[in-house]
Amino acid sequence: MRLLIVEDNRELASWLGKALRQAQYAVDIAYDGEDAEHMLKVAGYAVVILDLSLPKIDGLTLLKRLRQGGNKVPVIILTANASLDGRVAGLDSGADDYLAKPFEIAELEARIRAVVRRGHDRAAPEIAVGDLLFDGGTRQFFLGGETLALTPREHAVLEHLVMKVGTTVTKTALSESVFGFDDLADTSAIEIYVHRVRKKLEGSAVQIATLRGLGYLLRHAQ
Repeated sequence: MRLLIVEDNRELASWLGKALRQAQYAVDIAYDGEDAEHMLKVAGYAVVILDLSLPKIDGLTLLKRLRQGGNKVPVIILTANASLDGRVAGLDSGADDYLAKPFEIAELEARIRAVVRRGHDRAAPEIAVGDLLFDGGTRQFFLGGETLALTPREHAVLEHLVMKVGTTVTKTALSESVFGFDDLADTSAIEIYVHRVRKKLEGSAVQIATLRGLGYLLRHAQ
């Protein structure tokens, strides 16, 4: 999944980005509301982690503009303002969750997983396709009851496909979910990672089908 961190504290933003990349997310960082607004117009994100005290465009204004423009991306507000009035203002402006600083990265990850599940209308944290099981609580994959070992990029590809199971995913959409702005990659790189994931699914009851001109589809093997 691709995340956008909007935080003007560069040290905190860098730490957050590193921690979430280690947790197998693709991460972009914006240090002010103006850059964030531009990035949200040109890229799709699974979740936005938004500070409120931002230069150029403050967090609440950015959030209101997002919602007024019809963008429903889940937003987790991350701020030092933990007052009741602050929480109410953020939630009323369209935030999906609210986390006060300081915080533990494990709690932020849990909240990210929760808002993604709600966004996909999935109360149950498990998704099964053939003998492939995705545990949304831990973001682990199991194949035939055994843990499926994946590199971060492979994990990102398979996670996006399983969250869109039954739906054709274009190569561009898959690429955008896996690579951030700072990654030097084009859509052809996705073919390499899809090929590697297919190799790891060989002999199982699940496959990644290529629909020429359309994209990829995760489905039960015929």
